[in-house]
Amino acid sequence: STAAGQGVHRPRQTPGALLASALAAVAERPVELRNVALSGAMSDDLERQVTLLLSERELSEAPDVCVIMIGANDVTHRMPPARSVRYLSDAVARLRTAGCEVVVGTCPDLGSVEPVGQPLRWIARRLSRQLAAAQTIAVVEEGGRTVSLGDLLGPEFSANPRELFGPDNYHPSAEGYATAAMAVLPTLCAALGLWPTEDERPDSRRREGVLPVARAAAEAAAEGGTEVTGMRGPWALLKHRRRRRLPPPEEATPQHEREAERR
Repeated sequence: STAAGQGVHRPRQTPGALLASALAAVAERPVELRNVALSGAMSDDLERQVTLLLSERELSEAPDVCVIMIGANDVTHRMPPARSVRYLSDAVARLRTAGCEVVVGTCPDLGSVEPVGQPLRWIARRLSRQLAAAQTIAVVEEGGRTVSLGDLLGPEFSANPRELFGPDNYHPSAEGYATAAMAVLPTLCAALGLWPTEDERPDSRRREGVLPVARAAAEAAAEGGTEVTGMRGPWALLKHRRRRRLPPPEEATPQHEREAERR
């Protein structure tokens, strides 16, 4: 649902469109967006989505980068974590084999969903965090990068439910999706070599560094907005990238769409 932008009314408000517009602004070149996300899908649908994405083009013309946001429905539908992670790992491996960079926004914090009461909210938060850590390990092992969304979005959504949740009080609003996209954007740029090289060095003042993969995954799951990138052997680089501002809606909207809205 998050990748598809469930709950917003305009295509440009979806995370995919927001990231594509911001990436085009950073790279100063056109960006083609293809979105195969399906609202309500669980990780077992990733095989279909990746097949659809790769079959649209020759292997030599695979996408430069793929952003995956998955996990919430796995928790709510009680899919076993090992099975969920296996599907994600297979999807990342296929994309990497095709030459595609992969950025995964790990399972969000379901404990921030307003209608969920205690103790279910505590359980949902615990399960979400456990899945996010397991996803991180699997993605890094296959050569992808992860961005933890749970703890980053949780406090913001809890503090601003009217602004960041949509009318159903479950899916994010346009502002909520923009918050998620803003968290993913720095890692997306780094994966494509569009981030300043000096920012690639870990900064101990920001609690960044090279850690065992399992420890990096646990720390990332506990603190939102944290990127984990694999290194040689059982090591991973943990970074807290500074968020980049998304382009204003006027800049992110194609000229012909702005003119149509004015009419």
